[in-house]
Amino acid sequence: MLISANKALTLAVALSSHMMPSAAQTPRTPQAEVVASGLSHPWAVAFLPQGRFLVTERPGRMRVIEADGRLGPALSGVPEVAAQGQGGLLDVMLDGDFVRNRSMFFCFSEPGDIGNSTALARATLSEDHSRLQNLQVIFSARPKVASSAHFGCRLVESSTDGKPDGMLFMTLGERFTRKDDAQRLDNHHGKVIRIFKDGRVPTDNPFVAQKGALPEIWSFGHRNPQGLTMSPNGTLWAHEHGPQGGDEINLVSPGRNYGWPAITFGENYGGGPIGAGLTAKAGMAQPLHYWVPSIAPSGMAFLTSTRYGQDWVGNLFVGSLKFGYLDRIELTDPFGGRVLREHKLLSSLGQRIRDVRQGPDGLLYVLTDSAQGQLIRLTPQKIAQ
Repeated sequence: MLISANKALTLAVALSSHMMPSAAQTPRTPQAEVVASGLSHPWAVAFLPQGRFLVTERPGRMRVIEADGRLGPALSGVPEVAAQGQGGLLDVMLDGDFVRNRSMFFCFSEPGDIGNSTALARATLSEDHSRLQNLQVIFSARPKVASSAHFGCRLVESSTDGKPDGMLFMTLGERFTRKDDAQRLDNHHGKVIRIFKDGRVPTDNPFVAQKGALPEIWSFGHRNPQGLTMSPNGTLWAHEHGPQGGDEINLVSPGRNYGWPAITFGENYGGGPIGAGLTAKAGMAQPLHYWVPSIAPSGMAFLTSTRYGQDWVGNLFVGSLKFGYLDRIELTDPFGGRVLREHKLLSSLGQRIRDVRQGPDGLLYVLTDSAQGQLIRLTPQKIAQ
């Protein structure tokens, strides 16, 4: 598809990795094609019918990007957000049956009388793509606190046997100043939750029957998870920010404790151990993978298409805010096992990568986090012979 001349500038993708790939490993070299520019700290992208995109901007705007890259005006009907620090309008996800019901979900930092918290709303998108309708906040994390950090806020539609089952997973940060809350079940800080699309709690959630525990909780002991995805074989994957070092990828299971802040591979900002300085403890899950130093991960997606060659199928893709690259992660098994090697993509752009998604066309799309953020499509190109 052709776009305007200034957007059609194709940027070479810098490929570097811990192990130099051969031509057989990477039969197609992707290039970065700017689809749209001028976005104010975009946070998440969803794919609308007819090649359109729905994008959230952290200051509190939601926009439709036309298939030719034109930015639409801010949608009306978006609720007030606490756009401070890391807070604002965050993840967005279309309902699996969007074509029929036009329903969507988004999470945001919800202001309150005292402090704020991460909230999840449901709405419908008007036919003319100009406004949100039937807005309903279906979940608000408790308690609200005076903090502008660690909201978490990634969404995934739950599925069983590859089919949506009417439930949602959502990540919640521990709000930075309340890190010890992540080890307690009487609050939502530092948790992954599971709820129905209308906000009801599934009766088979792991802590429903436990006295004093909040019933929405699926797993706990998380720090600030900003990546969440369901693998094609039905496992739930999340990554989270560590402190200074210790960013993690975790396979999320019901009822599991992922350790923060009792165990971590990171340290306090400025140096020094966190707590007892432990990296493992009985009853606490170990990460599948961790980064030292921190890459500040955001966004997470499995590639299931063959658009970039067979060797990329089953790779996991994670954005790095700190170092400004897209991490292509090879695993020992498709959708499981351990990390085999990592490859740094898009590092020549010099931009913070906030979100990554596989589009309906099988291609990867990323958002860059800046005052003039971009939506970028990774276009496969054959290797020159």
